[in-house]
Amino acid sequence: MQNLIQSGLTIFQFFLALIFGWPGNSEGIVVHPSEIQIQEALQAGDAAAKGKIPSNKLYWQFGPDAELKSHGFLMTKMNGLTVMSTHFALRSEKPSKQDIEQILKASELQIVVTVFGSSPQFAVDSYMVMKQSNRLIKPRWVRSDARASRSSAWPESPAYQEKIVAAFPYDTFDPKAATAVVIFPGEGGEINFEMNFSAIP
Repeated sequence: MQNLIQSGLTIFQFFLALIFGWPGNSEGIVVHPSEIQIQEALQAGDAAAKGKIPSNKLYWQFGPDAELKSHGFLMTKMNGLTVMSTHFALRSEKPSKQDIEQILKASELQIVVTVFGSSPQFAVDSYMVMKQSNRLIKPRWVRSDARASRSSAWPESPAYQEKIVAAFPYDTFDPKAATAVVIFPGEGGEINFEMNFSAIP
């Protein structure tokens, strides 16, 4: 269990792994999930709804578990199915085939990173890339608000926080490789996250 936690798994993800097993007995970001994997992701959503697990805890998260430290999460197809299933289960409903297909058609992995700075405009023109071995992978797009919100530390440092979102086409990177996600906040500096996609259950 210690190795699982060190690899970036949340306790909830470990809990789901014990119940359902690793989806399809494979690891990594699943680009083309099988029917079994799809059903496992939907069942995980039902379990999350029954356990009253917040949907933001269902994504594969990385970075320190500290409120005022930069951190992020991946929006994968499997995560999307689980989160959608949770929302439907809370209304005692099931997602339709069309709802499921909409998520499966996604052509991009979205990475969301919360960063902290000293001014409301610190995240303007921020950028994000992925590095795999000697390859640099650029996103299709990067987005952040023009004005950051106050953090819980305001007016002390870090006074402001902002979410930076980037979309990386699935056909541009290895979904099972060791990866570095690098963020360049608009106000300067560099934030690095080292992770191993193959550790994603």
